[in-house]
Formats: sequence, C-alpha cells, structure tokens
Amino acid sequence: MSQAGEMGTLFVISAPSGAGKTSLVAEMLRADQTLDVSVSHTTRPMREGEKDGANYHFVSRDEFEAMIGRGDFLEHADVFGNYYGTSQVWVRDMLARGRDVILEIDWQGAAQVRRLIPEGVSVFIVPPSADTLRDRLVGRGTDAPDVVERRLSEAREECRHAAEFDYLVVNDDFRDALADLLAIVRSQRLQIITQQARHAGLLAGLCRVNNASA
Repeated sequence: MSQAGEMGTLFVISAPSGAGKTSLVAEMLRADQTLDVSVSHTTRPMREGEKDGANYHFVSRDEFEAMIGRGDFLEHADVFGNYYGTSQVWVRDMLARGRDVILEIDWQGAAQVRRLIPEGVSVFIVPPSADTLRDRLVGRGTDAPDVVERRLSEAREECRHAAEFDYLVVNDDFRDALADLLAIVRSQRLQIITQQARHAGLLAGLCRVNNASA
C-alpha cells in the first residue's frame, strides 16, 4: 500500500507488433496485482473476443479528434491508419495516488510521454529474431499477408528506436521475459527516493536510535 506523498511510477512498455507485449503485460498484472494498466482509446475496429473498456476504449475517429482538441491525451499516434491515445487525467491521477501504472504504447507515444513525464521508466521488448516475429504474426491468424508484411516493415523502423528506452527485454522464453519485466518493476520500487517516501518513519526512528547510541 502506498504512503502519503508517495508517487507511483509510470512504466512505458513498447514493442513491435508480434513481440508478445500484450501477453507479457497481462501476466505481469496477474503476478503483481499492485500494478495498473492504462486502457487506451482507439479508433480501430474491435476484434473478436475484445471488450470495450477492458482491452480498449473504442471510439469513432470524430470523437477521438475532438478529444485531441481538448487536450485529453497524454500521448496519441496514428498507427496503421488508426488512432491510439492515453488518457492524461487518468494516468496522472493514478500516479498521484501512489499507484504504479503500465502504458502499452508504440515508440512514437513513448517519445511523447518521455517529454511530459521524464521520470517514467521505459522498456522495449523484442523477439529473438526476425524469423520468429514473422512466424508469430502469421501464426496468430488475425492479419492478411499484406498486413503482415507491412507490420514486419514497421517493426524494422520501431527497432531502430530501441536505444531510446531505459531497458531492453528479449522475449525468447516467455517466462524469462516475464521475470525480467517484474525485476525491472521491483528494482524501481527499491530505489532510494521511493523507499525514503515509503519508509520515512522507519528511517527517522533508526536515525534517532543511532544518534542516541553515538
């Protein structure tokens, strides 16, 4: 549980399509229920099995553009002809409550967030090889062949931006990649600035004991 005055950490997670980001984040949330994930707004059509408000907030293009005009988004981007955006109010409110928040966004959105919330932690996930990425995109059976080729081309561009992120995770073995992501979260929570806010009373008491014993 967060303490008064303790800010949460924003974890920005990006990856090329097919790298396994969505599945990894879902497992992170199951493994650590103190994490929250931002549900993005999008104009893309809802896929089979998806639910509005759970996977995305599905809105029309006109509604999305009106939200851009009102400054509702922390970041937004046009990806493959569809808009994606993150609610600024929701994210900042959760962080102010001391909650750690995950954003699943592309490299363009990550760059926008980095400018507005530079203290956030960014992670880029990659597959172990280009062949593996192709196999995953074809295997999931949701995209036509021309869309798969377009996503592979886009992946090459996205991977050129990997060096802009704080951490790189290779999703070869799913369990290892999950452990790496959870280790990043844990390491951030153990940083001194976070621990000082969380354990201010403990540290003050220990300092008094040390002074009295000196």
